[in-house]
Amino acid sequence: MPLVTTTEMFKKAYEGGYAIGAFNVNNMEIVQGITEACAETRSPVILQVSKGARAYANHTYLTKLVEAAVIENPEIPIALHLDHGPDFETCKSCIDGGFTSVMIDGSSLPFEENVKLAKRVVEYAHDHGVVVEAELGTLAGIEDEVNVSAEDSSYTRPEEVEEFVTRTGCDSLAIAIGTSHGAYKFKPGTKPQLRFDILKEVEKRLPGFPIVLHGSSSVPQEYVEMINAFGGAMPGAIGVPEDQLREAARMAVCKINIDSDLRLAMTGTIRKYFAEHPDHFDPRQYLKPARANIKELVKHKLIDVLGCNGKA
Repeated sequence: MPLVTTTEMFKKAYEGGYAIGAFNVNNMEIVQGITEACAETRSPVILQVSKGARAYANHTYLTKLVEAAVIENPEIPIALHLDHGPDFETCKSCIDGGFTSVMIDGSSLPFEENVKLAKRVVEYAHDHGVVVEAELGTLAGIEDEVNVSAEDSSYTRPEEVEEFVTRTGCDSLAIAIGTSHGAYKFKPGTKPQLRFDILKEVEKRLPGFPIVLHGSSSVPQEYVEMINAFGGAMPGAIGVPEDQLREAARMAVCKINIDSDLRLAMTGTIRKYFAEHPDHFDPRQYLKPARANIKELVKHKLIDVLGCNGKA
């Protein structure tokens, strides 16, 4: 099966009350861990690449890794998506370079400028058979080159979504309902709570339209503790409760982005490995268990959080 767009994925997810996992990839082991988990659970998947990942690993290397995943897992639908495209030029480069989906993130711009930018990307993408995700509302936190303070974040205004989608022609919409980028999403001692009232109102105004959640890593505490136990310093790292993500997936949310969890699993596993094997130096020795833990973590997300297992 060649790379696909997210159109059919989202249609089935919306109707079926589940969400597709969108996992950020940076290297071979992460790609392998994700796609092996999807193959075993028969789950569709979105492999996404940020501007930072392209700068780190190179566009060609990343697309070839995804091509290899498609060849090795012909039974599962795989979409290749640009995460947080900052401008038209980056989106165009990815569209021309084989991506099947791109995100244009104009959420920090005034409404009219966001509309204008998104519409331009949509027109070019649709002419090339590629789908577009846009964003309304601004998430706090840090992820690659996205850096927004809590003061500058803002919830999505439901009264704007109909006009935005109609004028831009975007295929899916990322909204801000209380998630945030990075591993420090909520303060210790507080009760994490997503704004389901906003999601319900958006769903009411855009019936049948796929909604996306960014900044939705749950920050598994076993890996935070593992990192801290073996030389790390991540006090107070708290993510989005998984039961709230599952509830969102039963509603209009068809795509949930997961990034920090995989990084924590890889980092924690490698730290532990070196502490237990100080004389080892072969990357294959420490990346193998890291890949295995990423695979198990992704399987858990697919089955228990996203509910997309068996949907390939």
